[in-house]
Amino acid sequence: MPRQCKSCADKFQPRHRAGAHSWEATLKPIRSLMFVPGHKASWIAKIPTFGADAIVLDLEDSVPHALKEKARSTVAAAIPDLAGGKSKLFVRTNRGHHSYDVDDLRAVVQPGLNGIFVSKAEDPTDIELLHRLISEIEQKKGMAIGSTRLVVPIETAGASQFAFEIASHPRLDHLIAVSARGADLERNLGFTWTAEGTETLYHRSRAVIASRAAKKPFPIGGMWQDVHDAEGLRRQAKFNKQLGFTGEIVLHPAQVVVVNEIYSPSAEEIDHYRGLIAAFAEAEKKGDGAVMYRGEHIDIAHAVTAREFLELWDLA
Repeated sequence: MPRQCKSCADKFQPRHRAGAHSWEATLKPIRSLMFVPGHKASWIAKIPTFGADAIVLDLEDSVPHALKEKARSTVAAAIPDLAGGKSKLFVRTNRGHHSYDVDDLRAVVQPGLNGIFVSKAEDPTDIELLHRLISEIEQKKGMAIGSTRLVVPIETAGASQFAFEIASHPRLDHLIAVSARGADLERNLGFTWTAEGTETLYHRSRAVIASRAAKKPFPIGGMWQDVHDAEGLRRQAKFNKQLGFTGEIVLHPAQVVVVNEIYSPSAEEIDHYRGLIAAFAEAEKKGDGAVMYRGEHIDIAHAVTAREFLELWDLA
């Protein structure tokens, strides 16, 4: 275990705050956010075996129009059985040109659901409208107002322009930068998708900055659509992690294994940060504010970074 450095402890502020609701105080990164079509009851039954940090039960694009009502009832009935498992539960509901599908919301907003995966938000007014609709349902069902959280993908030009304002909504937990081939964002912005991702670098970076500026420190990236190309997924996830993302959208259990590994702390990272904290603690004892550690200059800023990393993963 690392030695506690006094200045590091004084400067480090825990993510929990006085008066925070339980869902805020326990917010952690979602390494893998896996989509499951809402009309596929056999797939839903296998969710506990997938190993994903979170599941999105989809009522929108992956469900044929003729099966929308069936998917709604299937998902609503599955939530109590899946609640309390290792995977957080979100639902992507449908929306029309002017509003969200209230019937979807009324069916799925219930105890056991962690939140709503918001479809095609354009600006903060969309998020506020959804907040009010959900609040009314929560109140009628005797749920705590705000307990149904939001995960919001930035998948339109408008949403990208208002990324910070969207991320700042108190009901939102995670902002997502979607960069999938041929999907809504590519059509909306008019770029040509490449595996290298140069064309979405600004979009992704903007989402990370907006998310962290809004004090929502766990943005999510993705997705890699070729479920047979594990190396392509690995390259994208590693680069997204370098940009500041803490998780990835996935489409298949095989992808879960890859992204969970990439977005988990490695043995090398743990050893590096524990050693750094110990080295800085020794420097403090000698009255020094900086020290050489494994050939690099470190000071209080590096010690705080190390401490936050270990605290996040319950390794301090």
